[in-house]
Amino acid sequence: MQKLLLPPTLSWLAALLLASLPTYLVAQTLQTNTHTKDQASTPMLAARLSTDKVINTTVGSRLSLQEAIRLAQQYHPDIAAAKREITATEASLRQAGLLRNPELVAMMEDARSENRSTTWQLNQAIELGGKRRARLSVAESGLNIAKIDFTMMLNEIRATVTTRFNEVLIAQERQRLALTSLELTQRAYNAAKKQVTVGKVAPLEESKARVAQSSAQLELAKSETELMIARQRLQSVIGNNANQSTEFLGHFDTLPLLPDSLDLEKQLTQSPQIIKAKIEVEKRAAMADVERSKQIPDVTVSLGAKREQLTGRQQPMVGIAIPLSLFDRNQGNVQETISRLDKAKDELQSTQIRVRNELMQAHQRLRFAIDEAQLSKTDVLPNAQNAFELALKGFEFGKFNFLDVLDAQRSLLAAKAQYLRSCGDAHLAAADIQRLLNDQAFEFYPATDSF
Repeated sequence: MQKLLLPPTLSWLAALLLASLPTYLVAQTLQTNTHTKDQASTPMLAARLSTDKVINTTVGSRLSLQEAIRLAQQYHPDIAAAKREITATEASLRQAGLLRNPELVAMMEDARSENRSTTWQLNQAIELGGKRRARLSVAESGLNIAKIDFTMMLNEIRATVTTRFNEVLIAQERQRLALTSLELTQRAYNAAKKQVTVGKVAPLEESKARVAQSSAQLELAKSETELMIARQRLQSVIGNNANQSTEFLGHFDTLPLLPDSLDLEKQLTQSPQIIKAKIEVEKRAAMADVERSKQIPDVTVSLGAKREQLTGRQQPMVGIAIPLSLFDRNQGNVQETISRLDKAKDELQSTQIRVRNELMQAHQRLRFAIDEAQLSKTDVLPNAQNAFELALKGFEFGKFNFLDVLDAQRSLLAAKAQYLRSCGDAHLAAADIQRLLNDQAFEFYPATDSF
C-alpha cells in the first residue's frame, strides 16, 4: 500500500492562500479576541458573578435577615444554575466569533503509477454579508439575557427570604400571643371559679371559662405548628443552615418605608423584567440580520497544485466557487424572524403594562397595610386591651357576667391577629416591589428602631 505524500509545493501553496485571504478576516479575528476580552471584563454583575470562595458557614444561635439573604444567595441551587447558564452563553459567544476552517482536498487519478496524476487543493470559505457580525450580536444578546436572568433570580431569592424571614418573626409573635391568651383565659377561669365558690355566679360560668381555656390551649398548639412550618419554609431557601434552636433577630413590627409613587415610576425602566424584554427584542433583530445575511452567498477560494507522473509537470491551480441563489434565497426564514421580532416588540409593551400595574398594586397594598398597622397599634389595640381589663375587673366585682369577659377577650385577640396580618401584608407588599424592581432601588428597612 503506497503512502500519500504531500508534494514540496504544498507549503508555498498554503502560504500563498493565507496571504491571498482578505485582510478583513484577520481584522475580524482580532475583533473577536477583543470582543471576548471585553465581555469577560464587563463590570455588569461582576461582583455577583465572581465565584466567591465558598465558606462553610454554620449558623449559630442567632440569624439576621441580611445573613439569611447571604446564605440563600450562596447555597440556593437556582443561583448556581443561573451562573452556569452565563458560563454556557459566554462559550456560545466565543464560538460565534470563530472563522471558518480551511478544507484540504487530495485527489488521485488512474491507479497505474506511470499514468497517475495527483492534485492537492486548499479551499477557504469567505463569509460575506456580515454573517459573523450578526452571529456575534445574537450571542451577545443571549449572554445579556442570561445575566439579567441571574439578576432576576437574585431579586426573587432576596424577596422570598425577606418574606419567609418575616413570616417566622410573625409566627413567633403569634406563639407569644397564644401564650398571653392562655394566661388571660387562666385569669378569667380563676376569677369565675372564685365567683362560683362564693356563690355570686352559677357553675355554668366556670364551665364557660374552662372551655375558653381549652380553646386557648388549642390555639397555642396551632401557633407552635405554624412556627415550625415557617422555620422549615425558611430553611428550604437558605439551605438548611438553621436549626430549631436558632434565634431569628428582628422585629416583626419594623414596617418597611413607603416609597413615593413618582419614584416608583422613575425606577420602572430599571425593572429586570422590562430590561429582559428589551434585550429579547434586540436578540430577535439580530437573528433577523443573520437570516438576511444568509441571502448573500459565501465565496470559496481554492488554491492547489496538480502533478502529472507521466510528463513530470506540476501545474498550479486557482479557483473560486460562488453559489447561485436561484431558488432558495432564504425567504421563509427571513419572514419568520421578522414576525418573531414583531412578536417580541408586542411582548415588550405587554410586559411594561403588566409590571407597571403590579408595581402600583403592590404600592397601594403597602400603603394600606402600613396605615392599618399604625392604626391598630395606636388606637385599636390599646382600647381593646383596656376594655378587656375593665370587663375582667367588673366580673371579679360582680358587675358584669362572664359573656362580657369572653366578648372583650375575643375582641382583643382579634385586634392582635389583625395587627399581625397587617404587618405581614406590609412585608409581603414590600417584597413584591423588590421583586419587580432592582433590589438596590429602595431601602425598605433602614437601620432604625421599630415604630
